[in-house]
Amino acid sequence: MARSLPLSPPRPGDRRPPRRNRRRLGAGSAAAAALALVAACSGPPAAGPSGSAAAYRLSAGTPAAKGDLASFTWALYAEPPTLDYIYAFDYEQNMVLSNVCESLLRWSPQLKEQPGLAEKVETPNPTTFVFDLRPGVRFQDGGTMTADDVVYSLKRQMDPSLGSYWVQSFQNVTSITRTGPLQVTVKLKQPDSQFPQYMATAAGVVASEAGIKAAGKNYGTEGSLDCTGPYKLGSWTKGQSIELDRFGGYWGTPAKSAKVYFDFLTDPSALTDALLSGEADGSYLVPTESYDRLRNSGVGTLWFGEGLTTVNVNVTSMKGALGDVRVRQALSMALDRSGFVKTGLAGIGTVTGSISPRAAWDAAPPGVRTSAFADLPSANQNLAQAKALIKEAGATGKTVTIATSPIGQDVSLLATAVQAAGTEIGLNVKVKTISPNAYTALFSDPDARAGLDMFPETYYLSITDPMDVLSNFQSGGFQNYAGYSNPAYDKLIEQADATYDPAKRLAIEAKLQQIAADQVLWMPVAEWPTSLFLNKRLTGAPTTISYLYYPWAADVGAAG
Repeated sequence: MARSLPLSPPRPGDRRPPRRNRRRLGAGSAAAAALALVAACSGPPAAGPSGSAAAYRLSAGTPAAKGDLASFTWALYAEPPTLDYIYAFDYEQNMVLSNVCESLLRWSPQLKEQPGLAEKVETPNPTTFVFDLRPGVRFQDGGTMTADDVVYSLKRQMDPSLGSYWVQSFQNVTSITRTGPLQVTVKLKQPDSQFPQYMATAAGVVASEAGIKAAGKNYGTEGSLDCTGPYKLGSWTKGQSIELDRFGGYWGTPAKSAKVYFDFLTDPSALTDALLSGEADGSYLVPTESYDRLRNSGVGTLWFGEGLTTVNVNVTSMKGALGDVRVRQALSMALDRSGFVKTGLAGIGTVTGSISPRAAWDAAPPGVRTSAFADLPSANQNLAQAKALIKEAGATGKTVTIATSPIGQDVSLLATAVQAAGTEIGLNVKVKTISPNAYTALFSDPDARAGLDMFPETYYLSITDPMDVLSNFQSGGFQNYAGYSNPAYDKLIEQADATYDPAKRLAIEAKLQQIAADQVLWMPVAEWPTSLFLNKRLTGAPTTISYLYYPWAADVGAAG
């Protein structure tokens, strides 16, 4: 489907902006490219489960490049609607933008926070962050970065007239001020442990104030982005491709390739053919149905890496049968997760009973990590217990409706799996097929969700912290479509927000995860690794979802 229109701006009071769902990929195809999912060193197993259709291993990265390139071509599943950083909230935008624009902090290929344009961050008190900037950083149009540029760039995210998709990352910010030529101080109304983490995403991007003002309303769609990254935006042939050119004035290690071409290949078959023919040198988000062809082609290597993505059934209404937690529990128990991974994800994934990926808990002490997962409902199918719960709830024969769409086989097959599970335990599960555009609207339009009880959703984290997904279920949360409200849950959210120590915060988040699981606010199904294909002449690309906020293309070079 075409994805040329940005999402609606977040509603006032929403905690998080709308997350665009990865399944909006291939137009009308029966399958779509694999989603990115993170699983740090303690994430999914190194090899696929024994029942998988295909064994796989997670790789920490690809070998370092041995030489430079004149250019390489990357297959991109969709054209970015804009490259304005305040609207960069999905794969196709960030995959390009991460190489052109940089943030105050940076995600590493290992999904750790590192210094970025800010070489040091201090917190003199829980509501103050002081960013000391790198000296001598050049913008791509020739200016030198100052504290004024940082203040202007961050304040754009807070301008209600612009409707930034990252505005909720700034919900506790009271002021952003220049406190030195190369120093910016951010004041908060209350402690916010998530704020500094989001400064490694597009929320923390810095661009030239002069360049943005000169571009006016055309910023992000025409001309220069005037950022500081290893590449600058070259030509953009709408509907076809984007060219990036190596930035000679880059403050860091120069990019290994002089040019990068992003070709927009919206049909999964065309994307796969381009990789096999050499028309494209590489791609992230490889179509699931093409795994075997690419793996056995001899043209290059198919890699799987750590990501931060789970596949879930989003519960959108609790006004009908799903208002009884026993019905939600029963339907989750009845799901054949292993069967879905085998068919819907081509065997590349791990069943889970957690809505947060294991990698997000990497900083937790062993005891906290254990508590976050030990008491979650089993991910194994249990039809007998599920049938008993349905009978106990008096829900036999009651109707629930799940949406599906021809947007990808993971969506259609998960909806079918839910229907099969419901039928087995005595529910009447109706599957409502909607268009790709209507499916996209589910994330931002309450009217689009009318009459629905559930829909399949993949969800990736933008930071390596479970709060990125757990915060959805506080009262008024953007993706709290079913209107769940629990004062105890909200109180824990407040406590986690105010706790900067990762070990202590994750202990609170373990309690949040348990509540979300016990109440079956979403039905978690699987963790899904990111996919990467590189032909034989290239190497150096990271295998993780870090490509969203790390200048990955600068590391790509000659394999030999």
